[in-house]
Amino acid sequence: MCFGVAPMSDPRAAWLTALLPPPNSAARLEQWRATQIAAPLAGGLAIAAMFALRCLHPPGGAVALTAVLAGPAVHELGFGFAVTPVALNCVLMVGAALAVNNLTGRRYPHRQQSAMQNAHDTADAVPTARLGFSSADLDGVLERYGQVLDVSRDDLEGIILATETAAYGRRFGVIRCGQIMSTDVVTLEFGTALGDAWGLMRHHQVHALPVLNRARRVTGIVTQTDFLRHSDLDGYSGLGKRLRALLQRSGLTHSDKPEVVGQIMTARVATAHVHTPIVELVPLMANAGLHHIPVVDDEDRFAGIVTQSDLVAALYQSRLAELAPAA
Repeated sequence: MCFGVAPMSDPRAAWLTALLPPPNSAARLEQWRATQIAAPLAGGLAIAAMFALRCLHPPGGAVALTAVLAGPAVHELGFGFAVTPVALNCVLMVGAALAVNNLTGRRYPHRQQSAMQNAHDTADAVPTARLGFSSADLDGVLERYGQVLDVSRDDLEGIILATETAAYGRRFGVIRCGQIMSTDVVTLEFGTALGDAWGLMRHHQVHALPVLNRARRVTGIVTQTDFLRHSDLDGYSGLGKRLRALLQRSGLTHSDKPEVVGQIMTARVATAHVHTPIVELVPLMANAGLHHIPVVDDEDRFAGIVTQSDLVAALYQSRLAELAPAA
């Protein structure tokens, strides 16, 4: 249970491997009283069942052997041994794992989520997988490997992608966000009126603006998509009228209509540090569909912003710099 992201610590694995071996062992004991026959048979069948059900969990074999070797106290319980203490202990362990992992910021049960999911809900592979490593490559290697790995497929995929990123930085040099970010950035506050924010976006010809608090820490980001989403965008007909209605102040102290930026912004924002290598932004922008990433300094204060065009230009220039000596 301590390894919250490992498949063997999944609640399903814990439950199945705790509850299947005791009845199996009890049945074997009834058939073969000889411990030297019942013990290895119970352990072997428990392991076979765990492999068949894809729920390998080390304590499962121990529970099976305990049901055989623990003596008269356990034997008198018969199939009730699966309920108490086994099921009771399993409830306590899973409950403790839920509490500890979630209190420390780790999700448990661990949800599998591939880093190569297409954000646009189409059949195309994500941009980073069209020339390099792909999910199909990993699936093929795992199938040929044919061994049990106590790491989820999606976690393994993430490790390989991170390794590729590190290798790229080692080969082509490390360019950091602070070197390519825009620093003269127009910013908004939570209470900026929607009309004022829209006017700034149009004047500066940008698609997104960061929202900061008085300490200059990022509290959100507002994009043109946020404006359209709150304009009841069900079709193009009457879009201009609905957008103007959104931007116009109601003049009321209480209104159901959004009035300020803080009511329509995206609050959970992916940020980067000024020292973050720009290659780490590639999956966020290419695969996750982000177009603007605010950059913060050592005090977590807003320092600038990196856009897709900044990233493309930086990668292009770094490639030219690499080829220049050869020329």
